[in-house]
Amino acid sequence: MSKQIIALVGVPTDIGAGHRGASMGPEALRVAQIAEKLRARGLEVVDRGNLHGPHNPWLPPVNGYRHLDEVVAWNQATHAAIHEELTHGRLPIMLGGDHCLAIGSISAVGRYCRERGRKLRVLWLDAHADFNTATITPSGNIHGMPVACLCGNGPAELVQIGGHVPATSPEVFRQIGIRSVDEGEKRLVREAQVAVHDMRSIDEVGMRATMEAALAGIDDDTHLHVSFDVDFLDPSIAPGVGTTVRGGPNYREAQLCMEMIADSGKLGSLDIVELNPAFDKRNQTAKLAVDLVESLFGKSTLLR
Repeated sequence: MSKQIIALVGVPTDIGAGHRGASMGPEALRVAQIAEKLRARGLEVVDRGNLHGPHNPWLPPVNGYRHLDEVVAWNQATHAAIHEELTHGRLPIMLGGDHCLAIGSISAVGRYCRERGRKLRVLWLDAHADFNTATITPSGNIHGMPVACLCGNGPAELVQIGGHVPATSPEVFRQIGIRSVDEGEKRLVREAQVAVHDMRSIDEVGMRATMEAALAGIDDDTHLHVSFDVDFLDPSIAPGVGTTVRGGPNYREAQLCMEMIADSGKLGSLDIVELNPAFDKRNQTAKLAVDLVESLFGKSTLLR
């Protein structure tokens, strides 16, 4: 068995967000030594540097979308880069950037799975369902729309990235940590039958049972993608995000979540998004994110 190579792909843009600053996320993760920490785990890591795309013009929405052309450009670049790494047998980690970039990364993973006849499972770790559309969005910010777009509900330019519509289907998603869903969005999530493990559910049954359910049915033929929005975490431990929502997973719950994903042995690709150093304190959120990513790649307290 050849050694797994991890490829870091920086995507420094806040093009889909409502606050500036997520464009600095990739560098904050590098400052927190993501490559060095993973190498210390015995993994081979290559850093591809950063993708390039249009600057953020910071304009109001047009027809319900902010910066649509620029969002498309960044996601096309992301799609191409992530697909390239997967095709060459590497495990890509997208260093975001805001969560609109999941349209590019997950469409690439979906395309890769179709090409190889594999099943896809996406764990969406987030405070938000990100299932908005132009008609119901309160802001027009496309980082609130990636799951809808990936499921075929969005502008043609985004829905068609990767050449297959829809890029994925609602049943591949398991949303974990959700605690902020816009009114109109609630109906869409229910109609699409997305599996949502919201914070009430986690409070009731615990993180262990939540993760067992989210990982159920994964087999050797399944590619597991984790889309980790740092606002998944409670803001008391992770202040460096633009859209904080109180009542998220605490440190131990987040560690258990990551450790159980690692135990599955099926992780095939990862997004780290919405890290905003402009709101952070001494890079603590980036350091925490890297700590959790180490657990995702098998770091545990004891030899298990």
